[in-house]
Amino acid sequence: MKKLLGCIRKADEDYHLIEENDKICVGISGGKDSMVLLYAMSLYKNFCERIGKKHFDVIGVHVEMGFPGMDFTEANQFFASKGIQLVHYPSQIYDILKIQANENGSLKCSLCSKFKKATVISAAKDNQCTKVAFAHHADDAIETLLMNMIYGGRISTFKPAMYLTNTETHFIRPFVYAYESDITNALNEASIPVVKSTCPMDGYTKRQDAKEMLNSLYKAYPMAKENFLLALHNSEQLDLWVHAASEE
Repeated sequence: MKKLLGCIRKADEDYHLIEENDKICVGISGGKDSMVLLYAMSLYKNFCERIGKKHFDVIGVHVEMGFPGMDFTEANQFFASKGIQLVHYPSQIYDILKIQANENGSLKCSLCSKFKKATVISAAKDNQCTKVAFAHHADDAIETLLMNMIYGGRISTFKPAMYLTNTETHFIRPFVYAYESDITNALNEASIPVVKSTCPMDGYTKRQDAKEMLNSLYKAYPMAKENFLLALHNSEQLDLWVHAASEE
């Protein structure tokens, strides 16, 4: 957990993620990444207050997607025992996804993502939060970069901090310097419960393909993992093609 908190602190300092008197809404899916983020952000809050750095609040918001069989009893008990607030926000997302499914009956992941983000924003506003925190980590950022290059022809990934003007919402990603292995280690160390996803599309995505592709690459070239992350913020050595007309 100490290493993870160091990653959060570095991201906060590099990208000014958290400001005085912020109230951070951590989006909770039940998976390891978001569950660890909520607990780690609570610890980071306590650390900042202890050293007199800044004061902010943290709450977890779980959007109830409607997938059957997801039991948050253990998660509720864990966070309650730590004095961390976890709010459950009802939705009809799964019912809508089934109506608008693909011809083969599979759910549209992109549509699900849009609905989920919109609902989290609503929940954050209802709870007077100033920012929404997602648990996307370094491996996610690299996978997103690869997917955008393969499927979109662009070199881009998500930002550590962003602002959506149409919803007037600030998003932050405190785990951008943390790898999935760091999160797993922290999960086991703190005995944080995980709620298994019952989404029928879980594990059958293009992102999973990208993850497996990168893991194969890392086995052959272990140094690539840290270098890929470095490349995402190594702006001094960015060297891409520029059209002659753009230089005039």
